[in-house]
Parts: sequence; structure tokens; C-alpha cells
Amino acid sequence: MPFSRRFWPILIAALVGISSGNAADLATQQPETTHEEKGIWGAIAFSPVDRRHGFFWGADKRTEAEDAALKHCENAEGAACKVVEVFRNHRHRDDDDGTGFPYEHCAALSLGGASRPGSPSWGTASATTRREAEREALNLCGGQENQCEIREWVCT
Repeated sequence: MPFSRRFWPILIAALVGISSGNAADLATQQPETTHEEKGIWGAIAFSPVDRRHGFFWGADKRTEAEDAALKHCENAEGAACKVVEVFRNHRHRDDDDGTGFPYEHCAALSLGGASRPGSPSWGTASATTRREAEREALNLCGGQENQCEIREWVCT
């Protein structure tokens, strides 16, 4: 005896163990997925006590870039490594994920010579261009007054 078309959804739901009344409920009860931050990630880790650092770029996830930069800093025998800069580049032109985290393609670390008490001896920044990142890192370090120079830079 052939089934009419209106009974097929009920039959299919019964076969997979879902009643037709609960199928819609299951769809609305799914936990919200936390949207992942998009882009190509980079990070800088730095240990101010011994001026060791580590960089990483090209990661698919922010935490991957942060963890790798920390590991590189620790492998360079940094005693107090911490992530001091995180940045990202677009993987695709439509990467806007709505988080508000900027796409600042480049980052730089500046180290200074002997600094005066209360004056910084390093600086790090990210920006849309290498030149902007370097300029801001030098500025945060204290500039020529602190004999600051770019130690490393990276663009994703």
C-alpha cells in the first residue's frame, strides 16, 4: 500500500528516532557555536627582565600564535615571557568577524639602551603597515632619547 506524500516526513522522523513534533525543537535547542575569530594570526612575546623575545606569524587561531610566540621566547631563555602584542591579517577579503579586533597586518618590537628610571626600555605595536608599526614601537620605547632601535618586525 503506497504512502501519501504527507506521511513521508512522519515515517522518516520515526525511522531516525525523532518525532515530527520534536525535530524543530532540536534545531532551536542546539547550543550557540562561538564564532571563531577569522584571519591569519601573529604574536610577539617578550621578557623585559632579560630582553628575550619570541615571534610567531601565520597561525590559523589567535591562541596558536600566542602559544607559539611564548614558546619561542622561552626557548630563547626568557625568564619572564608574556605575550605583549597580537595582530592579524585578512585570510579572505570578507574576514570581518564582527569582534572588533583590528586587522593590523604588521607588528614590531623596539628595544632601547639604558633608560632613565620610569622611562620604558622597550615598545611593541601593531599597525596596518610595517612603517607604522615600527614608528609606534619606537615611540612607546622612548625614541632616540632611550636609544631605541627596532629589534624585530613581522607582517602576516
